[in-house]
Amino acid sequence: MNLKRWFAWLCLALMLVAEIFLFRANHEKEVALTGLREAQQENRQLAGELADLKNSNAGLQAAEISRLRKQNEILTNKLAGLQTAADRLQQESRQNAQHLTTARTALQLQQEHLAQLQTENQQIAAAQAETLQRNACINNLRQIDAAKLQWALEKNRTTDAVPTVQDLLPYFKDGIFPVCPAGGIYSLNAAAEEPACSLPGHALPPP
Repeated sequence: MNLKRWFAWLCLALMLVAEIFLFRANHEKEVALTGLREAQQENRQLAGELADLKNSNAGLQAAEISRLRKQNEILTNKLAGLQTAADRLQQESRQNAQHLTTARTALQLQQEHLAQLQTENQQIAAAQAETLQRNACINNLRQIDAAKLQWALEKNRTTDAVPTVQDLLPYFKDGIFPVCPAGGIYSLNAAAEEPACSLPGHALPPP
């Protein structure tokens, strides 16, 4: 049972770690996408500025175009890097989601197994309790049978005489007549016959 509990806690820990990594991956993905959108917006602004410069002084326009081209190249490289990072984060997010699903499935299987074990233990405990009650009842029947024989001997009764509970009370400790622990009803029967209980299986074994 300790190993099963340890496995259940391990599944919970794995699920928690997977959820943390998933949250971090989603956060990093949002940051990367924000940077990507900003870079795209800046790139569009530079393209607009480049278009405006076409109508300005040719010399200044050429220098500005060169500068803008370099800046555009830098931004293009930055955009590619951000796109790669976004793809990587998306892949990590999918992997973390798969790990989380696996951990949840393992935890569910573990819980089902523990529930099955608990049911089996309850059934075993019920069977053991039933056995103890049956054995206690059989022991009571032995005491009643011995009390009947002693009563018949001391009172000079015939074998077909049937005693009452009051007749047998002096032969029990503290004058208390035994009771079936499972709620069965005792039949005393004749002195030569074995006493019986109303519950199935609660009977003296054959000699």
